[in-house]
Amino acid sequence: MFHKEGYKIIFITLAFLAFGVIGAGEWVDNYTVQKIIQLVFFGLAILILQFFRNPKRHTNIDDTVVMAPVDGQVVAIEEVLEPEYFKDKRRQISIFMTPLNVHVTRYPVSGTVVYSEYHKGKYLVASHPKSSTENERTSIVVDNKKIGKILYRQVAGFIARRIVNYAKIKEQAVQGEDAGFIKFGSRADIFVPLDFEVTVVLGDKVRGGEQVIARKSS
Repeated sequence: MFHKEGYKIIFITLAFLAFGVIGAGEWVDNYTVQKIIQLVFFGLAILILQFFRNPKRHTNIDDTVVMAPVDGQVVAIEEVLEPEYFKDKRRQISIFMTPLNVHVTRYPVSGTVVYSEYHKGKYLVASHPKSSTENERTSIVVDNKKIGKILYRQVAGFIARRIVNYAKIKEQAVQGEDAGFIKFGSRADIFVPLDFEVTVVLGDKVRGGEQVIARKSS
């Protein structure tokens, strides 16, 4: 199953694949070179197809926890001043995605979307700490009745050049459902209150829509 954001690119990729495979067979006389060219086209096609995959995830909806919004590796867990919306200290959990990860963004909590803003910016490597505030990004806040407002941020990376955000103010978000897409290598930041329990550690690999990354302390 592929994400709808990839349909056009997948079509173009398959067209190039057919052109490359048939063209190599028709115009290249050397058998070895012919096969190398065809393998290169197949390899590129496989990379594009796997990038836009959209596997079904089974979310156990729980209004007391924050789910990972994306697949990737936890690269930061730190107390920061969140200057855009809360303007106070929050716990930031950052997840870095390589081009090999699933790049679907999923709602980390259920609730009402109360803030959704796009910001132009740079294209620093997404694992860089400054990418959270200097790169092209979107910031979305979902207000959950039990745990309050949670901000998550889609951050473009060095390769990523397009962020797709489906969250619209006043709409109802459902934990684990499709909230957008970031094309090619990127990062997601999640901001939770300081008294929340963080359930992941640096280096953990997480699955969007299924893995709990923080919970409200009892």
